[in-house]
Amino acid sequence: MLMTGKVVRYDELRGYGFVAPDSGEDDVFLHVNDLTFDKRRLAAGVQVRFTTEEGPRGLKASDVTLVDRGNQEVRVRTEQKPAGVDGDHDVLTAQDLREEVTEMLLLGAPMLTGQQIVEIRQGFIALALSHGWVSD
Repeated sequence: MLMTGKVVRYDELRGYGFVAPDSGEDDVFLHVNDLTFDKRRLAAGVQVRFTTEEGPRGLKASDVTLVDRGNQEVRVRTEQKPAGVDGDHDVLTAQDLREEVTEMLLLGAPMLTGQQIVEIRQGFIALALSHGWVSD
């Protein structure tokens, strides 16, 4: 059966996740081998179209494609843009994080209002700054 839904979870290291069908049915298992597009474009919140088939543990998505969002290009970060280095990991600037969060919210939850996006971003930035996860 052909369905559409939103990716609710995806573990890039393990190569699997789950899709919540738009029809409201139970979440469907998703494996990276069933993608028809570059796996770097898959993340929580992405809208996909897929066929369901019965797997050993329940429904499984196959022939998974991205849903066309009216010529909206999904941006994929292919290189890191660190603001500095803190120990063994990169540290983003607050502005870089603000841009990343905005893109994620626009793609993952397009029904949010501009005011809601601003409030969510402010909360993320304040949290990240308080923990030293980003630089000013």
